[in-house]
Amino acid sequence: MNIKQAKEEIKHTVKAYLAKDASGMYQIPAICQRPILLIGPPGIGKTQIMEQIARECRIGLVAYTITHHTRQSAVGLPFIIEETYNGKAYSITEYTMSEIISSIYRKMRDSQLSEGILFIDEINCVSETLAPTMLQFLQCKTFGNQAVPQGWIIVAAGNPPEYNKSVRDFDMVTLDRVRYMELEANYAVWKEYAKAAHIHRAILSYLELRPNQFYRVEADVDGMQFVTARGWEDLSHLMKTYEALHIPVTEEVVSEFLHHKETALDAAAYFDLFHKYEDDYGIHEILAGKIRPQIYARIDRAVFDERLSVTNLICDGLSQYFIHAAQEKERTDLWYAFLKQYRSQLSDAKAPDICYSRLFKQQEETFLLEQEGNLYSRTQLQNREWLLKELRNSIPKSGQSPKEAFATAKIPFDLQQERLEQADLAACIALEHAFDFMEQAFTGGQEMVVFVTDLTIGIESSAFLSEHPCERYIRYNEQLLIGTRREQLLSELARDQEQFT
Repeated sequence: MNIKQAKEEIKHTVKAYLAKDASGMYQIPAICQRPILLIGPPGIGKTQIMEQIARECRIGLVAYTITHHTRQSAVGLPFIIEETYNGKAYSITEYTMSEIISSIYRKMRDSQLSEGILFIDEINCVSETLAPTMLQFLQCKTFGNQAVPQGWIIVAAGNPPEYNKSVRDFDMVTLDRVRYMELEANYAVWKEYAKAAHIHRAILSYLELRPNQFYRVEADVDGMQFVTARGWEDLSHLMKTYEALHIPVTEEVVSEFLHHKETALDAAAYFDLFHKYEDDYGIHEILAGKIRPQIYARIDRAVFDERLSVTNLICDGLSQYFIHAAQEKERTDLWYAFLKQYRSQLSDAKAPDICYSRLFKQQEETFLLEQEGNLYSRTQLQNREWLLKELRNSIPKSGQSPKEAFATAKIPFDLQQERLEQADLAACIALEHAFDFMEQAFTGGQEMVVFVTDLTIGIESSAFLSEHPCERYIRYNEQLLIGTRREQLLSELARDQEQFT
């Protein structure tokens, strides 16, 4: 199965394992809750989906790469106690609590999340001394004499032997006690994640042209050469930061992340070309409705890779508008929810300023707990930190009436609403200008399919279009993305890609 299917199945498992009956007991007893064992190529996103699942299910996550551990840290250190049996004293070996088990209790204490996922990576690559401990862990859900707390679901991951010489096979007894899922690398699935994670558009554009370069593992006389999803994502983070700092992304830099010489050389050359297209075509000018006449003449003569790259650049430029609008909307919605709660409590409040401060304190404490539980994405975290700062600066003055206090608290919120309206308007205008260009440059072409598909599957763009309908998007979506016309255009696009590669 692919990583997306695995994520959905694990989410279903979480819901089933944590379901309780009327008496509060788990419907599936802990002894019958089989650990999940994921076996798949390295770097395809196993750890990332654990973070996503925990966040979406609002449960805790404790993650360990087991190869970093010794037997003592996993099991605990031995110590001697004295016991008496039949009147005779005996020295008995006990063990301190495992570092891994104690991390679960620490997470429960700090986040107040009583349920979660214990994720153990590289479980089939442990040392000789730790191997029996891992088998015991999967079979009995214990480390040494300490059991994994109830409500914590075990997910383990490992690599197939062709990717790692240290891999150990599991015996039938162990496999009969786990839920075994075999994973495979899949670019189409990763692309959905990559768009949501805002992977650098140059990388996505390159992989649209060279999907066969997404995941490669090859052995030759020079050793192992490989490219993984993790490599592309980590390279994306660096490229964005380098560009902000005006540092060139050289061929040598790219090869530090893509450990396949041919792919690294090809990708580095394409990235340079991609940025050249951005400057040559004036993408920001296009989205501002200021298109130079010679641009249409050039795009008409352009080869397939250039036309598709320009389309992706338009999509990337538009996405910045949608991302900004989504950020302003989330901030506005969070602030509105706070003010709504504040207004509902004002009628019973003797001191409106104290009521506001108390509500703000509750908001802050909830934020800190949920932050400790890793329940926020990076964007959600930034928006909530921003809101707390704004709320802290909007505390009503002492002695104000409830009406005056609410009006004081609402003044900065009204300014935020204006920022949201401006962001929405800017996105609408840029979208219309993008359609103007696409219609002129690619009338009836496959590029329009790519453009409309990008709008459809993008998280921020699809959310924006659901609230701000665009007549041309609706029309092209119906014409191009439904039925045989869509299949015909996608087939033509695939043929062009094959010819180019």
